[in-house]
Amino acid sequence: MGIKSRLTLMSFLQFFVWGAWLITIGTYCFATKHWSGAEFGAIFSTMGIASLFMPALIGIIADRWVNAEKLYGIIHLLSGAFIFSLSLVGNPNDLFWVMLGAMLFYMPTIALSNSIAYNALKSNGYDVVKDFPPIRVWGTVGFIVAMWVTNLTGNKATEFQFYISSTASLVLFLYSFTLPKCPPQKDASASKTWVETFGLNAFKLFANYKMALFFIFSMFLGAALQLTNAYGDTFLNDFKEIPAYANSFVVKYSTIIMSISQMSETLFILAIPFFLKRFGIKNVMLISMLAWVLRFGLFAFGDPQGGLWMIILSCIVYGMAFDFFNISGSLFVETTTDSKIRSSAQGLFMMMTNGFGAVMGSLSSGFIIDRFFTSNGHKDWHGIWLTFAIYALVVAILFSIFFKHKHKPEAANQDVEVSKRSEKDLKPSTSEI
Repeated sequence: MGIKSRLTLMSFLQFFVWGAWLITIGTYCFATKHWSGAEFGAIFSTMGIASLFMPALIGIIADRWVNAEKLYGIIHLLSGAFIFSLSLVGNPNDLFWVMLGAMLFYMPTIALSNSIAYNALKSNGYDVVKDFPPIRVWGTVGFIVAMWVTNLTGNKATEFQFYISSTASLVLFLYSFTLPKCPPQKDASASKTWVETFGLNAFKLFANYKMALFFIFSMFLGAALQLTNAYGDTFLNDFKEIPAYANSFVVKYSTIIMSISQMSETLFILAIPFFLKRFGIKNVMLISMLAWVLRFGLFAFGDPQGGLWMIILSCIVYGMAFDFFNISGSLFVETTTDSKIRSSAQGLFMMMTNGFGAVMGSLSSGFIIDRFFTSNGHKDWHGIWLTFAIYALVVAILFSIFFKHKHKPEAANQDVEVSKRSEKDLKPSTSEI
């Protein structure tokens, strides 16, 4: 099996593990367990809490001491054990702590999978900007397949979704030891500061004005991503409370409708190299922010009958909203940081998006929904989605004003070649590995 095929299977399994429960856990907590928005918000925030430090910490370990692919497999096994245990708890307090354990080990695997793929591609002479997106798109396919499996087996509101996920984690643990080697970078420098010794160099990126702003706005966009993941399936499932929509396809197969979002991702991922080279990172991220406005706004006015086209269009727009931020941001970090700190830098990116952003989005949205948009157990989804749309619009306006970046198409085309040359110069010899 070739390098690309091996990385493709890794990507598929990576997001299958997540897709089995991420979109449907809201339905499980609200419809099956009947927990409040604040309780669910706390549970969903565990992804953010874990991402505050674990991706950066695991990235440091991979940069300094342990092969990334081996570390990747071990933490997938630990995450899967916790995911399996979610089915054994029955109250929101306990579920919070078990989910936190699962996320402490799962969230770092996203950044690690990127680092493993980038390293393998560059070591074999591939162009990461051109060749990574077609590999990453299979992660989205894995996410979609997992969503469909969960929905079509009738488990979108049951604990069986956790069994599906944990089984995939075990498979990925075993498969990880067949992945291309991704050893720590060797540094022959005799004298090192304690910052260098413990691999904390990546935090110096915050001293760079442009990188600091990039990470800050990544946090705000990370909050938007959590909103749609947390409440999308629950929103569609709640149409069952309206008699005219109770037996609609949207209610019965809400997870499959939501999977259109991931199908859209597969197309927009492949468009990223073109958009990045033609428009630059600032414009691509600005497009993403405006897409989030449309995503939420269309949900606000959609319904399973006359407004079905708006729900479907919202799901299509999601592909642009997610990919133009998440994948492009990861590539931006990869091509603008030193090879010795790239795993750590990817961890920082995860910390800001799925860490601070996720905590902010999960906790604040749970409070806002309970406080202003819930009455007698019923949620005002129109008001909820409009509020989220206004939030995304404000973020987009601020980003366009404060993030200064002049796009140079010729420089964008050279980034990958520069990155390849630097990687070759810094790559340790076979004897060192």
